[in-house]
Order: sequence, then structure tokens, then C-alpha cells
Amino acid sequence: MTTAQRSPGRMSRRGQGGGPTAYDFRRPIKLSREHVRTLQMVFESYARSCGTLLTTRLRVVSNVSLISIEQLNYDEYVAALANPTIIGVVTLDPLPGTVLLEIAQSAVMTAIDHMLGGPGGAQPERPLTEVEMPLLRGLIERMLGELRYGFESMVDLTPKLKEIEYNAQFLRAHAPGDAVVVASFETKIGAEECISTICLPFNTILPVLSRTEAIVLSAAERQVKDTALRNLTAGLSAAPIDVAVRFQPIRMRTDDIVDLRPGDVVPLGHMTSRPLEVTVNDIVFAHAVPGNQGARLACLVVPSPNESSSKESGRP
Repeated sequence: MTTAQRSPGRMSRRGQGGGPTAYDFRRPIKLSREHVRTLQMVFESYARSCGTLLTTRLRVVSNVSLISIEQLNYDEYVAALANPTIIGVVTLDPLPGTVLLEIAQSAVMTAIDHMLGGPGGAQPERPLTEVEMPLLRGLIERMLGELRYGFESMVDLTPKLKEIEYNAQFLRAHAPGDAVVVASFETKIGAEECISTICLPFNTILPVLSRTEAIVLSAAERQVKDTALRNLTAGLSAAPIDVAVRFQPIRMRTDDIVDLRPGDVVPLGHMTSRPLEVTVNDIVFAHAVPGNQGARLACLVVPSPNESSSKESGRP
């Protein structure tokens, strides 16, 4: 497959082809559907917050929307990036590994121009000056704050920007064959449009996803789930169940059972000092002593024999 030509500062949209995907034995572990859905909600939340941040910070209509979440090898990710581009090298304390936040240089120059009061538009392709670099660092740190907000339902992170690079080919953040999770975003700053990405180490994010296994629900979905749980609990609480209070069973020979007649006395092996068993479907869940309540037979629930003996012996 040949790589499509890219204009400077742009990144192609990967994964749009409808053909079969080759199986890579170097990365047999794949993100499950539940993991992808969880990450989708995290990054969609980040995209919305980041779009609002750019609009208010740059004073120009901006929008960030999630395009895709892919599992790639690090060398595949680097090969797909434009050169030059702006790459923020980030740590996510307390998680290990290095995260890359990549934004097209044209979009960065447009953002800086707006921060300095300019109109945006076409920008020169050049390294950032000493005046522009602190502005970019401040903007990226604000964006990382929105990333922390997106992940707060899964894990408490403290993103920190370590450095900013221009060429991913010279950035050895990971080994070439390491698996990474890449989230691609369509970023619009005024009239400027580009594809920005966030590259997470697979081994860093997988344990977090495994701990959260539960699907992240929206407010409406959570309300429906809570209502269903209340209805189910109420229905189970009102369901009639047959309960039996029984003596300890005995064993009899078949011919003795056949010869039983009205008036015969069958001796029970149940000790008088031992309470009866309270059962549901032959499952013992309590013990009781027989009695009556007015004209009706009844039983009084008492501690089980094991609990009584433990208290008497002083064992916990």
C-alpha cells in the first residue's frame, strides 16, 4: 500500500479503506469493543472541552471532534505524521510511559497569531521564536488540563508537558514495534483545519481500561439503569417464596416406610437442644425454635448452632 501525498502540516485520515486488514503477530492483543467505547467517551469529552477552550482562548470559533481510535505500532504512527509538525512530549503521572500530543504546525502558527491579536490566515513554516514558544507551552498545558478532565472518570492523572519537538523521526519516545493507541481529531481554528493526534502507549492505557471494565454511561443511560435496578429490587422484594422449617432428616429402610400405618411413631434423630432449620429450596439460611403466635403455629429465629458455640468458646 502506498502512502498518500500529504500537504505540509496535514495528516491523512487513516483507516478509511474498506478492504481487509492484515493480522500483525507482533501485537496479538487488541482493544476490545468495550475498551474502544470507553476511550471514545473519554476523548469525545476531551474534544468538546478542548474546542471550548480554543474558542475562548483564541477568540475565534474553534472546534475539535474525534475521528477515530486506532491501535498501531509506534513506527506506523511516526511514518504517518507530517514533517515538520508540533509534538508535545507529555507524562501522565502516576501512569508510566510517554504520551505524544501532535498538532499540525500550520494550526499552531494560526493559534499563536490569534493569541497575539492577529487575523490568522496563511502562516509561514518556520521554527517558533522565543516569544512564541511560551505561548504554545501555555496553550498545550491548558489542553492537557482538559485531557485530565476527560480521564477523571477512569483514573486521576496529572499530565505534565516535558518538551516540544518538531520532527517525530528524531523522537525516540518508544521502540519502533511498541503498540500504541492513537486518537485522531479534526481540529478547526477559524478557517484553518488539520488532523491532530494523541498517542498513548498501549501498555500504559490497557491496565486502566481493564480496571474499569464497566462501560462508562451517559447521564440518561445511568438514569435508565438506576430505574431498572430499583424496579428489579422492588419486584424481588415482593416475590412470594416457599419457606420450610424442618427437623434434621433421618434414614429409614424401605420396608419400614412401606409398613407405616396411621398411629405409628417414628423416632427422630433431632436433638431437643438443637434448633430447627429454616430452608428455601433445600438451602438452609437460618435456624429457629418452634412455637406459636396466638392460635397460629410460628417459629422464633435464633442464632445458628455454629454461632452459639463460637460465642461460648470465645472464638471470633
